[in-house]
Amino acid sequence: MNDTDRATYLAALSPGTNIDHRGTPFTTELLDQLLAALREPTTGTSQIGVARFRGASFSGTAHFDGVSFSGPAHFGSASFSGGARFDMASFSDTAWFTGASFSGARFHRTSFSGDAGFSGASFSAIAQFGSASFSSRAQFRGATFSDTARFNGASFSGTAWFNSASFSRTAEFSGASFSRTTEFSGASFSSRAQFRGTSFSSDAWFDGVSFSDTAHFDKATFSDTARFNGASFSDTARFNGAQFEKASHLGPLVCRKRVVLDGAVFQQPVTVGIAARQVSCARTRWASTATLHLRYAELDLRDAVLEYPVLVAARPTPFLLPTSADLLPETELSGLEPGVRLSSVGGVDASHLALHDIDLSRCWFAGAVHLDQLRIDGWCTFATTPSGWNRRFPWRWSRRNTLTEEHHWRVRAARHSDRATALGWNSPPQDAPDLKPAAIAALYRQLRKSLEDGKNEPDAADFYYGECEMRRHDATRPWGERTLLKIYWALSGYGLRATRALAWLVAAMTVTIAVMMLWGLPAEDPKPTTTGRQVSVGQQVVLTTDTPVPVNPAGPLIERVTTERFEKSLRVVINSVVFRSSGQDLTTAGTYTEMASRLAEPVLLGLAVLAVRSRIKR
Repeated sequence: MNDTDRATYLAALSPGTNIDHRGTPFTTELLDQLLAALREPTTGTSQIGVARFRGASFSGTAHFDGVSFSGPAHFGSASFSGGARFDMASFSDTAWFTGASFSGARFHRTSFSGDAGFSGASFSAIAQFGSASFSSRAQFRGATFSDTARFNGASFSGTAWFNSASFSRTAEFSGASFSRTTEFSGASFSSRAQFRGTSFSSDAWFDGVSFSDTAHFDKATFSDTARFNGASFSDTARFNGAQFEKASHLGPLVCRKRVVLDGAVFQQPVTVGIAARQVSCARTRWASTATLHLRYAELDLRDAVLEYPVLVAARPTPFLLPTSADLLPETELSGLEPGVRLSSVGGVDASHLALHDIDLSRCWFAGAVHLDQLRIDGWCTFATTPSGWNRRFPWRWSRRNTLTEEHHWRVRAARHSDRATALGWNSPPQDAPDLKPAAIAALYRQLRKSLEDGKNEPDAADFYYGECEMRRHDATRPWGERTLLKIYWALSGYGLRATRALAWLVAAMTVTIAVMMLWGLPAEDPKPTTTGRQVSVGQQVVLTTDTPVPVNPAGPLIERVTTERFEKSLRVVINSVVFRSSGQDLTTAGTYTEMASRLAEPVLLGLAVLAVRSRIKR
């Protein structure tokens, strides 16, 4: 239109007029003239009835700030090459921006009273919807955000669809409020996704969402279902302080780095499925029963609050996606061991905790309470003593299950900590608690009770060994008690090392046999001798029968070592082991030797039997 015709058209417009500018090319000046013709003099705001801008192109900045759209607003396939500003604009009816192209968009504090459709829209620069209000449905299906997308403080009173939306830069939804079902299924976040303090009053679906960078859901509130089925996190997923009020499932999801649930609260029974390198549940509160199925993860339960039974189990096979028979892809974690490791239960009331197939070799138990009620099922493994021979002493460490606290104590207590580490004891990290032997003994005692209640007597025996070891090294205990423990340890490994007891038994029997051969057996077996006196006929004859005192052997010692004397000595020793008297005439030295062997050797035999019993007891 020429200037005259355009002026005539604009003069005919009044506030609230329906306009139709489909396919019209707008410059900034022309749009300002149009909005000025529709401005209400008393309020100073432009008012438009039905607005048809489908396919329109805006070459400069399009200022729709404060504009009131009382009828449907159609901006489908419109092109905003210089940016669009709808700050504090009001859409009383439907607003459609389907397929629109924005080089920059601002909808700060914009009010959408009807449906808002941005499906397939393209935002090539920053898109700002801060504090915008969507009173009805908000559709961003397949929308592309090439730059930062800000929805901080936005209010979605109706259903919000972001299915298959693509966020190439930071996506900010901090403080946003979603009152109805919210769907991000299939969406892609190539940079950070921030949902800090976001409120989801109804279902929140993030099925199949891809997060390429850190995802922040800190202090978010999920009042209903929180679905992350098949969600993939290439970096960290943070749910610090998040509230899950009715969520019955979380996951299964996969995360290449960490899933942080520190301070999160689960109000209802929930099943959590996570495949990640690390899962942190420090100070997490489980207000109902929960089951954690994990893969690849190192789990931290420090200071967690368990009000009801919580099961932590390692899942041996990949997760199945609930909506299909497909397996959850775990390419982000390929090459890693799928087992689960528990790093700490410090500060936890373990009476409601059950562990199944968990690696406990690096777990800190210090600070936990009611460890005697901890349920340890399946194939749970603990740290073990170092293998190989000790260079300093001519014996080898007996293999047994240990706590990582003992490893740390032995490294700290060693004169040369580097030697202890080289031997095989695990060095403590800087934040590891420095426990005394008495405290470690208490941990062993409680966990031993837990294993005994689970009918795991063999592993409970290892923890009894560890308890006695810590008592033996506890300088606060009386000297006499420590001496008895040291003797008990040396003779039989606290009644748990059959080989040690049998070795001492064989050594004692060998020494006893040698003493018997050299000094205990007389030179010859004494034979009874009858003596009397000759009397007259008719007188009574008096005869006396007596056994001479055994004669100590004489001569060189080597001559006393004969097969006959060895057989007699062996018979004496074997009878002594089973509490029987040999019935053999012995010298004074042999008699006392037999008495000592009848006391010591049966004790060693009993210790060996006790050690075998502790390993096969049901």
